[in-house]
Amino acid sequence: DLLAVVSTMGFLDIVVTSDTYHALPMWGQALTVAPLQVLTGFAMWCMWCIGHDAGHGTISKDAKWLNRVVGEIAHSAICLTPFLPWALSHRKHHLNHNHLENDYSHQWFIREERENLHPLIKASHFTRNLQLPILYFVYLLTGIPDGGHVLFYGRMWEGHSFKEKANAALSVVVSATTACALWSSMGTSDFTVVCMVPWLVMSFWLFMVTYLQHHSDDGKLYTDDTFTFERGAFETVDRDYGKWINRMSHHMMDGHVIHHLFFTKVPHYRLEGATSALVKGMNERGQGD
Repeated sequence: DLLAVVSTMGFLDIVVTSDTYHALPMWGQALTVAPLQVLTGFAMWCMWCIGHDAGHGTISKDAKWLNRVVGEIAHSAICLTPFLPWALSHRKHHLNHNHLENDYSHQWFIREERENLHPLIKASHFTRNLQLPILYFVYLLTGIPDGGHVLFYGRMWEGHSFKEKANAALSVVVSATTACALWSSMGTSDFTVVCMVPWLVMSFWLFMVTYLQHHSDDGKLYTDDTFTFERGAFETVDRDYGKWINRMSHHMMDGHVIHHLFFTKVPHYRLEGATSALVKGMNERGQGD
């Protein structure tokens, strides 16, 4: 995955800095780089999935430092997603999935109670379609709805010590240093075309997949009286994107139910087999539906 990101982004940079590219009209430049930006963004999404595994500690169950190194490279540096802050909010999402009030990553609310929402949540909801191209940036920076992943405030940081925040700040430093170094080296125009547009493509994959994995026509929400970890996990949805997209995305989409059930135990390369075993076992017990 790292090789895919480096090679596609490197080739994109070669194209953008060539005399042939600069001789083209603006529309010609856009058409030339668009396929490469889509390809690079997808490679970044695949790399993001590896960082996702590192955030759950499944890259190595014995060497915690290896999860940190992989996470900092895959998320903080390549995907400009501060690794430890993201891992913190994502773990809370797993522990509280489809709890009406306690879930993370996406804010549930009862439609009839929309007017009672916090003003920032309400404003974010009403402008969500306009924000779509930059929604991941908004989520990381502004902290809506979980809390800031760059500036540490909000509910995700409640009860966490200064030491924990200082440790998480190292991930922010890695992301900021990487972005600033590339920006300074490439200039605003090339940095935007080569790095940030593919980052937006990656963000699109992330938000599309996340939405489809966690929403369904018959999905249920739970309260303190009805919530259990298992009920929440089974409200996730496996989606099939085709054999090769599933594989290149490390089965994040077609193995998501088993991932939520055993998110600290089953690494991405076991998700396909574990999902088949789960389906077989449930069918044998008459629970396949």
